Amino acid sequence: MSTFNSISDRALDLANSVGDNLKHAVPHAGKWLEAGAKLGALKGGARVAGMFVRRNPAIAIATAAGAGLLWYAARRKARQAENGNGSIEGSSKRVEAKRTTARKRPARKRTTRRASTTTSAS
Repeated sequence: MSTFNSISDRALDLANSVGDNLKHAVPHAGKWLEAGAKLGALKGGARVAGMFVRRNPAIAIATAAGAGLLWYAARRKARQAENGNGSIEGSSKRVEAKRTTARKRPARKRTTRRASTTTSAS
């Protein structure tokens, strides 16, 4: 066997042992890998969002205003439900709408103003 083969075999054994030791030493490496992937996705998303805001500032402002209004409405509704001011106690009665028959009205007399010109026949 040549020395070149023995060195590569020893390097392979060393790499395997280091990998096994690292796997046993750090059992939560998978969670760290997931966290890194999530941070990478967040960084990429932030870059895309930044470009969008630079190109379309009006849409970004309208979106932020709409989100603020929805948050305010939800907070106000929750506060009203907590205080009990949202409901009014009372009773109601349902009234059905009925069509009435059309009445014939007498025709309106036209009243016109005429300039009275009196001519005297003499």
